[in-house]
Amino acid sequence: MSLLALAANKLFTPLEVVEDAVLLIEDGIIRALGRRPNVTLPPWAHVVELGNQILAPGFIDIHIHGGAGHDVMEGTRDALEAVARSVFEHGTTSFVPTTISAAPEVLIQSIQRLRTVIESWNADHSAAMPAPLLAKPLGIHLEGPFISLHCRGAHPRADLQMPSVPLFQRIMAAAGDSLRILTLAPELEGAAGLQQYAIEKNVRVALGHSNATYEQALKAIDNGADHAVHVFNAMRPFAHRDPGILGAVLTDDRVMAEVIADGVHVDAAALRLLWRTKGVTRTVLVTDAVSATGMPSGQYFLGGMEIVLEDDFRTGLPTCRNHEGALAGSVLTQDRAVRNIMAMANVTLQDAVRMASYNPARVLGVEQRKGWLREGADADLVLLSRDGSVAGAMVGGHANFL
Repeated sequence: MSLLALAANKLFTPLEVVEDAVLLIEDGIIRALGRRPNVTLPPWAHVVELGNQILAPGFIDIHIHGGAGHDVMEGTRDALEAVARSVFEHGTTSFVPTTISAAPEVLIQSIQRLRTVIESWNADHSAAMPAPLLAKPLGIHLEGPFISLHCRGAHPRADLQMPSVPLFQRIMAAAGDSLRILTLAPELEGAAGLQQYAIEKNVRVALGHSNATYEQALKAIDNGADHAVHVFNAMRPFAHRDPGILGAVLTDDRVMAEVIADGVHVDAAALRLLWRTKGVTRTVLVTDAVSATGMPSGQYFLGGMEIVLEDDFRTGLPTCRNHEGALAGSVLTQDRAVRNIMAMANVTLQDAVRMASYNPARVLGVEQRKGWLREGADADLVLLSRDGSVAGAMVGGHANFL
């Protein structure tokens, strides 16, 4: 691949802002970046002038169930590519396919298929050939079945399981090296042992779908749980004499907090509260998107469960619910989440970008290569207008704006 130089008036690393910036890319890797006067451009470099558009790291969605009419638990290459193609158009260059509670054999079979697709995907895309313009799956997020009956959200009641190391071992065997995140309700019997085992196996433990007290949540945090799934949703409500898991998540600086900023799952006032307590360093923008994302109103699937996409009676926004009326994921995209949090919580574009890129990369432990524009990192980036809308994206040095 020839040396490519992208020049823009502004670049977010996103930890800092670089004005009058240039970014050098070769073989899908960032070779240099900085202010244009300080970066030497070889005469053979192909220079692309981007003008007033902003260069930023590609978004990373660590909690996504599907999109473009497909559910990730289908476990097929076609399904995952449909999701990857859809999210790439919205600036997401990496994602973590996320499961939902299902009967053990169904769940294990789905995870096995996902693992096979992810492994073959990585092998195919490591070849020295132009990669298709698709976001890259970085592993699997296991959301359920080890969650609270009282805070199960849309997860099927019959498929919930008490925390079990033997069952988790079977899941891990099916996932191979692909399992990245385990969502766990820490108050359940056996949760402490499962948490310890998962952390020993280098799986990130996230608190979520939980009715835990403050003390139970704090104990889990003390033992290494440092991530919280879709904060405010499917969690024990906060009260001034019973702060619960929310009290622990919001006040403990060791915890990274996901949020679904779609205007349906979290009210703007709650979003501002999260921003004030967790700040730019510990807030993570996720979509929790389902198969209905990018599709017209109608019936779709989340795992094996039928869900319906229609306009929400309260907000007028498109919303997915199951037959019980429970919210069943979202139809949010990460670029929309960036713009929403800017509008609802008065967050700058730079900070919103960080919450959609560098922070989720930190959750996964891949920030040296993803979510951060720096020398040696993968050339995964998004091209933004000043209002946060996506003008183009690049993954592994291949872009839809060149």
